[in-house]
Amino acid sequence: MTPGRRLSATVNGENLSLAGTDPSTNALDWLRAQGLTGAKEGCAEGECGACAVMLARADTGSGTEWTALNACLLPAAALDGQEVVTAEGLGAPGRLHPVQRELAVRGGSQCGYCTPGFVCSMAAEYYRGDRSATRDDTAADAAHPRRHECGPNGFELDALSGNLCRCTGYRPIRDAAFALGEPADHDPIARRRAGPPPAAAATWLEGPTGTYARPADLGEALDLLAAHPGAVLVAGSTDWGVDVNLRGSRAPFVIGIDRLPELRHLAVGDDVVEIGAALSLTEVERGLAGRVPLLDQLVPQFASRLIRNGATIGGNLGTASPIGDLLPALLALEAAVVLVGAGGEREVALADYFTGYRRTLRCADEMVRAVRIPVPLSGTTAFHKVAKRRFDDISSVAVAFALDVAGGVVRRARIGLGGVAATPIRAYTTEAALEGQPWTAETAHAAADVLHGEGTPLDDHRASADYRRAVLGTALLRLHAESTAGPVVEAPTGRGVGA
Repeated sequence: MTPGRRLSATVNGENLSLAGTDPSTNALDWLRAQGLTGAKEGCAEGECGACAVMLARADTGSGTEWTALNACLLPAAALDGQEVVTAEGLGAPGRLHPVQRELAVRGGSQCGYCTPGFVCSMAAEYYRGDRSATRDDTAADAAHPRRHECGPNGFELDALSGNLCRCTGYRPIRDAAFALGEPADHDPIARRRAGPPPAAAATWLEGPTGTYARPADLGEALDLLAAHPGAVLVAGSTDWGVDVNLRGSRAPFVIGIDRLPELRHLAVGDDVVEIGAALSLTEVERGLAGRVPLLDQLVPQFASRLIRNGATIGGNLGTASPIGDLLPALLALEAAVVLVGAGGEREVALADYFTGYRRTLRCADEMVRAVRIPVPLSGTTAFHKVAKRRFDDISSVAVAFALDVAGGVVRRARIGLGGVAATPIRAYTTEAALEGQPWTAETAHAAADVLHGEGTPLDDHRASADYRRAVLGTALLRLHAESTAGPVVEAPTGRGVGA
């Protein structure tokens, strides 16, 4: 990493300088300062998608895929050496891109504020290389659980889950998405997919509010962390970006670790699944391909596709939020955290990792390198999330189950809880109440009474403590009903259903 190197990004095919940009500036504000004002700030926290742009990222092979991201959260400095396409780069009046044309002719835009963000998210899905395979899979299976969310052209509506529109209505937007054909052979954005992705540039940007540094490798990152023990580690920036935008947070030193190769691996072995800390949740989902069913159930409920394209497991562990969706599931999976620092690596059981509200065992000179999930996995798993919205919302309560049931008896039980204590927690008492018992409605009711009392839930703007306990009290009944395909039996006592 060489301080003073000219920093730049390729935007819509043009190389633009990042010189003079303050490290706290986000990509959206930088792009708008270049005159690219299609992308807008709607919420400044990644909920509305009005700021969406496309970035060239590595695909699962050696090529490139176009990934939609929230520009309002991403540091502008993270664009150094990268390739960006905005709505302006897709088309213009008189030469509309197919996505723009379909949205126009099908009435998919009214006030137009959100439209450029929809265009970029829709275009990223339009250019998804395996879209035809999605079409073929769902068309062949009428019982496919997400068939209604996938068009005859293979377009997955989940790609638009992070984009909100307040005036148009979603039917014409969906119609536009489902009307898209395949990219033309001469489409330069489609042809770009065959080439390698942009290399991760080693970046050093200083400004009035501090310094942003993106090291070339893990060793350099650890050296920087040792020299700046109070530095903020940033990967997807889906949490730090909100603090910068809404709370005015600034850090004297920020280390970008999103492109470190040592943090971007996924390995499935006979004894363990290891997931690199800097892989996005979208990359984790695709890489695992359903091999960890509990995570497969969780991921579609985690924020939105735009957020999952940036958010990482390492970021969730670093934030250590008690209401993060991912952490209860990892607790139920008995995951371990691999920490690395100047003194080497150490492995910590996730159940021992949290020491208090947003506090962990991670030392100031350490970072999360990976998460390890032991295998074989439990056969009965479920993730229950209760929030005010079905998708793209923060949990009021999250419950993750991983049970081994053999011969009708619960041989092993692991339960992770979020939103009911100052940290994500294991429901140890309930686990003990289940193990060794027959997996019957009676056992579920008895254990539900125990689960009802786990944690120390509080009243806040998302839910009351009583409501949270009610959710816990019914979670096991729901799990039993789902796993046995039987009806939910009325509990013998009020507390059994969390009343």
